[in-house]
Amino acid sequence: MGGRGRRWLAATLAVVAIAALLALGVWQVERLAWKRALIAQVDRRLAAAPVAAPVPADWPRIGRDDAYTRLRVTGRYRVRADTFVQAVTDLGGGFWVVTPLVTDGGWAVLVNRGFVPADRRAALPPPPAAAVTVTGLLRVTEPGGGFLRHNDPVADRWYSRDVAAIARKRGIQPVAPYFIDADAPADGARDGWPRAGLTLVRFPNNHLVYAITWFALAGLVTWLLVRAIRRRDAA
Repeated sequence: MGGRGRRWLAATLAVVAIAALLALGVWQVERLAWKRALIAQVDRRLAAAPVAAPVPADWPRIGRDDAYTRLRVTGRYRVRADTFVQAVTDLGGGFWVVTPLVTDGGWAVLVNRGFVPADRRAALPPPPAAAVTVTGLLRVTEPGGGFLRHNDPVADRWYSRDVAAIARKRGIQPVAPYFIDADAPADGARDGWPRAGLTLVRFPNNHLVYAITWFALAGLVTWLLVRAIRRRDAA
């Protein structure tokens, strides 16, 4: 390939790179709009009054778009059925305490009653024996496990709140396909364990930075291409 052919190849590759960088920038702008809409939607849900927890007839329609809806459900906790899911919170390392709540309708829902430090797990008191009304956030199941760690139902080791796997382990059916992160007590009390109301609702939103980066790179490649063309014409 001669010098002219190499120059045409380089120019073609530069144009392709510019187009790809611009496409990535546009994609990030679209992602930015989506993320802002998602954050606004979740903020509205967090500010809304709790609604009745979805019943079995509603379960097929439950999806990720329903996450963080505030719910209310009444039932009785199943005793000696706690599942401890490893967690790290602002209070340190420990476990989420996930307990089945059986409703008057005969179906159950897993409730994340809150966080307990590892050294307090053995002394954790049982859940209330009387019927309770729980309010909290609808959370979608977390199948499989955590980052580089797989749930081990046989050994009862859990790294994520996998509704189906936990329900099978505890012999609970029928069970809602979601779980509930319980609210902190209405009186604001923060004594005792498990400690509820620690759910962090954070959505990383770096799409504007990414968009600017891709557009800036597209501009840089364009400038280099124009400079190379001018040098060739001046030669």
